[in-house]
Amino acid sequence: MVEKRIILGFVEDIRGKVIYWQKVGKVMEGTGNKHLLNMYILNILREYSDEDHALTQQDIIKLLEKDYDITCDRRTVGSRIKELIELGWDIDSGRGCKLLSREFDDSELRILIDSVLFSKSISTRQAQNLVKKLQGFASKYFNAKVSHVCNLPELNRTINRQAMYSLEIINDAIAVKKKIEFIYNEMGTDFKLHPKRQEPYKVNPYQIVANNGRFYLIGNYDKYDNVAHFRIDKMTDIKLLDEVIKPRKEVPELATGLNLPTHMAEHIYMFSGDSVWTEIKTTPDMMGDLVDWFGTDFKIEKKDEYIIARIKCNYSALRYWALQFGPYVEILKPDNLRQQLQSDAKALWEKYKA
Repeated sequence: MVEKRIILGFVEDIRGKVIYWQKVGKVMEGTGNKHLLNMYILNILREYSDEDHALTQQDIIKLLEKDYDITCDRRTVGSRIKELIELGWDIDSGRGCKLLSREFDDSELRILIDSVLFSKSISTRQAQNLVKKLQGFASKYFNAKVSHVCNLPELNRTINRQAMYSLEIINDAIAVKKKIEFIYNEMGTDFKLHPKRQEPYKVNPYQIVANNGRFYLIGNYDKYDNVAHFRIDKMTDIKLLDEVIKPRKEVPELATGLNLPTHMAEHIYMFSGDSVWTEIKTTPDMMGDLVDWFGTDFKIEKKDEYIIARIKCNYSALRYWALQFGPYVEILKPDNLRQQLQSDAKALWEKYKA
């Protein structure tokens, strides 16, 4: 006998199998529970069939007995499958039975699973739990193909177990247009988070974005009128306040609205501060990197053997980007950034000269 419980509008058994159904009633124990037979058959089709693998009615009968302690005949199985088809489930019952359409196809599930695996904003345990839930949408044949994901080496993930909770609070705050308060932390030499200061930050939250595997909050620090970026996995002790947020029109950078693609292209490292127009001298084979970092909303002037890209970007971010790609690019403008990079290059020379 398989023990079952009702949870969040779904029927779920103790092995984690979720039986998807709109109406949830009392789950009866015993072999005489025919009212839930449609649900059990649907779950079997979800787990054991796909476009390339069909089940005979005899297969379904055996799995009903094995997984749910229910016995029935082929005629009953056939009528129940017909009912499921009439209810709108995409089931092919021609030569065997197989569930054709799902919430996600295999390629979509793989994208979602990879996104979870390589996100740095959630802990390893949270990532494993999310992957397990995503695998519940697929058949055993898909899960066999991705079984290796459980054996990946430890990735550089956040150590902050409050990160997912912080995401929920921020999401709620944005929805109801309320301020939030939190402690902002930095990593210490003991590999633990330590508050930058004891006083909490009070922030007007406007948008959550993902950048380089991390979640960031685009908001406004309540004391000032500029846009600020906060890494969500560095937040602890977050609270949703009763105070209404500062309207965006009172934040100069957001007065005409938040153009997210433009904002992200100008803030490639999520630094706060002003954006500047720059001219970058480089070679045509760097176009892929330019587009990867800055998008496609910039102009190119072609010369004989090089190009000049005119791009608007956050000053601090552009400085770090130019240092990263130092051997391959030259910043022509603005002059103050060019002078800053000269100082940076001299400092590097002093460190690495023989």
